[in-house]
Amino acid sequence: MKPEGIPGDDWVYLAFGLLLCAALAWVAVHYFSRKRKASVEEAKYKMLDDDE
Repeated sequence: MKPEGIPGDDWVYLAFGLLLCAALAWVAVHYFSRKRKASVEEAKYKMLDDDE
């Protein structure tokens, strides 16, 4: 079942592109969420402590 306004198989590329955009948005939201900030920053401070 193809949408009427999109010719041929272009709708597959559109759906795939939208899926990739949604995945990228989910990764950004997940990584930069406030409740993960402590665990993300912990690695940075651990590396800085190892340098000293």
